[in-house]
Amino acid sequence: MASSLDRLVSKIRACRVCVECPEGPPLTHEPRPVLRASSTARLAVIGQAPGTRVHATGVPYNDPSGERLRDWMGVSRDEFYDERRVAIVPMGFCFPGQDSKGGDLPPRRECAPLWRPRLFAQLPQIELMLLVGGYAQRWHLEDRRGVTATVEDWRAILARPGPTRFLPLPHPSWRNNAWLKRHPWFEAELVPRLRKEVRRLLG
Repeated sequence: MASSLDRLVSKIRACRVCVECPEGPPLTHEPRPVLRASSTARLAVIGQAPGTRVHATGVPYNDPSGERLRDWMGVSRDEFYDERRVAIVPMGFCFPGQDSKGGDLPPRRECAPLWRPRLFAQLPQIELMLLVGGYAQRWHLEDRRGVTATVEDWRAILARPGPTRFLPLPHPSWRNNAWLKRHPWFEAELVPRLRKEVRRLLG
């Protein structure tokens, strides 16, 4: 018999709200919600929304950004995609489309309030959430200072008491190469701590 989490994930993967009952213009392509969640995962990766390659393959972080994120985390592809240990829950489950300049649009507004409270109620075993980018940080931390200020404050955020801890990260896109060069402390100080936390949770 399917668990309540399995049933919820099936509902999310069948969701068409952004086409049938949208807030604003509807999604212009067929929805393809992408997420991975299990009752045993202790680590969650919270990103923005699938890009074009992820939309085509249905595999999250199946692109150069994913390669960089896995390097930051110090994990192999097999470890990263082990659903028993790592949940992958973007702020928007479907590729939102692109703007006139070819950049990805923001996550759909319908998605997070509809599904996130219900989903995380089914994931009480999550001990650490990696908050990748501003959308994830604003939602989970209620922090609107901007990505740089939030990531700079990573030690205090990670130390907050509670059953789930949070670690903010910049988006691993190549578009952030200049950001990484301007903030060498990220790879010198935050990345080693990130790898230590991930290794502790993955065993």
